[in-house]
Amino acid sequence: MSGCPFFQRKQLEANKQQMKEDEEDVAQSGINKASKGGIVYGDYLQLDKIMSSQLLQSTLKGDTIHDEHLFIVTHQAYELWFKQILWELDSVREIFISGHVRDERNMLKVNTRIHRIVMIFRLLGDQFAVLETMTALDFFDFREYLAPASGFQSLQFRLLENKIGVPDSQRVPYNRRHYRDSFRSEETEQLLHSEKEPSLLKLVEKWLERTPGLEQDGFDFWGKLQTNIFEGLRRERETIEQRPDSEMKEEMGADLNKQKEIFVSLFDENRHKHLQSIGQRRLSYKALQGALMIYFYREEPRFQVPFQLLTSLMDIDTLMTKWRYNHVCMVHRMIGSKAGTGGSSGYHYLRSTVSDRYKVFVDLFNLATFLVPRAWVPKLNPNEHAFLYIAECCDSSYCSSDDSD
Repeated sequence: MSGCPFFQRKQLEANKQQMKEDEEDVAQSGINKASKGGIVYGDYLQLDKIMSSQLLQSTLKGDTIHDEHLFIVTHQAYELWFKQILWELDSVREIFISGHVRDERNMLKVNTRIHRIVMIFRLLGDQFAVLETMTALDFFDFREYLAPASGFQSLQFRLLENKIGVPDSQRVPYNRRHYRDSFRSEETEQLLHSEKEPSLLKLVEKWLERTPGLEQDGFDFWGKLQTNIFEGLRRERETIEQRPDSEMKEEMGADLNKQKEIFVSLFDENRHKHLQSIGQRRLSYKALQGALMIYFYREEPRFQVPFQLLTSLMDIDTLMTKWRYNHVCMVHRMIGSKAGTGGSSGYHYLRSTVSDRYKVFVDLFNLATFLVPRAWVPKLNPNEHAFLYIAECCDSSYCSSDDSD
């Protein structure tokens, strides 16, 4: 009977049914811990406070405007993400300030948190698409209820700018007045404090100044690079001069002269200080050297993580610039050339903030100006230049309880 197809089929069906029942039992084998007391989802996230914080001014005036709810929720979401950025930024700054970054294992932690900031800024840019589902007429219906409130009054965004390193001297005046004049006294104190704290720019600058290989009595990267570049330019000049006279020869000579001027400026410390004084360069002369060294040796083990950090810092600048630009376009679309609710010139003021004035790591973008053929970059010998392969370790810093998060 065991070989009977009918009974085999019945047995197979019975086995499948048993397996199905077993799976269902497993799916229901959990325990509802919430029923035993303790904190629950809503309490943990304080949702009663968050969900009750959308107070429509139009409703208070007795005429609820539907799209005001979207406007409030979107801007509250921005502020929550600003808070998370500040949380990550402060933790990174603390790693630099405490000196824990001298142990290069902590650079992975720095990179992870800076990358998280980058991803949040990408998300913030995408949020404009949701806000722009509201038309200009929809916004006009409740805009009068906003005044004199204005996005310029976002304390967290101004703190963010200061802590990243936007210099006060580069800020565009707000109605010919200092930006702090738009805030209350307790907020002004926070802004002043953030201006006095070491910014991410200054902390990264100090870190770049310690780039191994810059020492003149060691590898002397800067001295060797200068020698190699001008020797390379000299050889190119000789090659051009050997060509027969032609319009192309003149153009090649002119291009070479421009290249030489660029590198003469690069190796002139006084020129660098002058460009710093007028805001065209932000990093110190030695920090610029360190950044360029990381770029040239980015494929070496020790410089891969630093190169990733510099790339992420440029991403932050890029995404903040895009965020400002998206904001400008949205405001232009919503109110045209009208004055802002806070009293500014609106679109015209915002447009003036989309420039390199607000780029913090502008020097990193400009490094591409100084790239040269690989043959001109000083050669490394692993046996002689061990600093590229052996990280500096401060045993007390990596496991320090002060930075155990």
